[in-house]
Amino acid sequence: MSPFNLETCARSNILALEPYRCARDDYKDDGTNILLDANENAFGPPLTAASVSAASKGSGADIDFLGLHRYPDPHQRDLKQLFCNLRNTHHHTDKSITPDNLFVGVGSDEAIDGLLRCFCVPGKDHILVCPPTYGMYSVSAQVNDVGLVKVPLLPAPGFGLDVAKISEALSAEENVKLAYFCSPGNPTGAALAKDDIRKVLEHPTWNGVVVVDEAYVDFAPEGASLAEWVAEWPNLVVLQTLSKAFGLAGIRLGAAFAAPPVARLLNSFKAPYSVSSPTSALAAYALSGAGLAAALANRDAIARQRARLLQELPKIKGVGRLRGGADSNFLLFEMLNAAGRPDNAVALAVYEGLAERRSVVVRFRGKEHGCLGCLRITVGTEDEVSRFLEAIAQVLAEVNGGGNGEAPADEARKEVEANGVVA
Repeated sequence: MSPFNLETCARSNILALEPYRCARDDYKDDGTNILLDANENAFGPPLTAASVSAASKGSGADIDFLGLHRYPDPHQRDLKQLFCNLRNTHHHTDKSITPDNLFVGVGSDEAIDGLLRCFCVPGKDHILVCPPTYGMYSVSAQVNDVGLVKVPLLPAPGFGLDVAKISEALSAEENVKLAYFCSPGNPTGAALAKDDIRKVLEHPTWNGVVVVDEAYVDFAPEGASLAEWVAEWPNLVVLQTLSKAFGLAGIRLGAAFAAPPVARLLNSFKAPYSVSSPTSALAAYALSGAGLAAALANRDAIARQRARLLQELPKIKGVGRLRGGADSNFLLFEMLNAAGRPDNAVALAVYEGLAERRSVVVRFRGKEHGCLGCLRITVGTEDEVSRFLEAIAQVLAEVNGGGNGEAPADEARKEVEANGVVA
C-alpha cells in the first residue's frame, strides 16, 4: 500500500480553508422562491424570445437562456452523476464512484492548475513529468513557481513509463508532490500500461499524488479509462475533458476523478460558478441519450479515418515511421529527408508548406524528446483526410525535390517557435 497521507501532502492553508458559501447553499430554489439573496438582476437577460428561439434551434440541449440572470448550480451534482454513469464500467474495480469523487471545471486545465495550488508550496515543491508530454503541466508549474523533475518516457514507438527511473526520482528528489502522466499520451498517442501506473501508486516511500490525464481516452480500446480506479487509490487523480471525443472544446468542460477527500479539497477553493448554465446543459446532453450515441458514432468515424491514415501515409514518399501509438485521434509520423532519415528541417518545411501553400494545418513536434522529424496529425473527416493526403504528398515532393521547400536560414528559431505551441 502507498504511504500517502493527505494531511501531510496537501498544503496546510488549503486543508484549513473554509469554502466560499454560495448564494443557494443555505436555501435551495424550487422555482417558486423570491430570490433576493445574490444581487442578481431580477429583470432577466437582455434577450428577446426570437433570439432565444434561434439560439436554441436544433441544439437538443435544454438551455434556459431566459434564466441566465441567475447564477448556475455551484455543485453540479447531476452533471457529476452523468460522468459517474459513464465511467462506472467495473473494468478495474467492483466499487462505484459517486458525485463525491468529482470536480468539474473549465476544461481539464483548471484541474491541472488546481492540483498544483492544492498540493505544491511555491518555491519549494516539485512535480514530475515524463516528456514528451502535454505542455500545460510545465506552464502551470512555472506560473505557480513549482519546480520540474523530468523523467523521459521510454523510446518510441512504445513511449511507456520508465518505472525504474521514476521510482528512483521519487525516492531521491525531495518535495515531489505530483506526478503527471498523460494516457493516451500527447504527442505520442500511446496509452500507458495500467500495471506501470500501479507500480508508481505503490511506491513505498513517496507521499504524493499520481495524476493521469485521460483527455484522449475515449479513442483508446474499451475499458482503458482508469477513472473508477480512484475508488481504490486515495493517491490517484484522473483528468478528463469533453473537448476531444465529445467534440465540445468550445464549452470548456473538464472533470477530475479523485478520492472524496481530494475532490473536496479541489472543490473547496475553485471559483464558485466556473461552470456556466449553458455549459452544464450542453455537457449533460452530451453525456446521456442521443448526445452520447452521437459522440460514439463520431468516435467510430474517427477510428475509420485513423485506420485509413495508418494505411495510406506510409505509402507516400518521404513519410517515415509511426513513432507513437494509435490510441488517440492523432498520429505522430516522421518526415524523411532525401537520404531517408528523419529530419527536423524537412518536418518544419512540410509543416509550413502545408499551412501556407495548401491551407492544411498540422503540428510540428520535432523538438520534443524522442520525436525527431515528427509531425502530429489530427484525424479529420473523410474529406479533410483526402485533402491532407494529397497535400502532404505534394509538399514532401517539393521539399525533398528542392522546390519551394528549402530550409529557411532561421530554421532553428522557427523550429523552436513551431514546437512551442501548447496543444
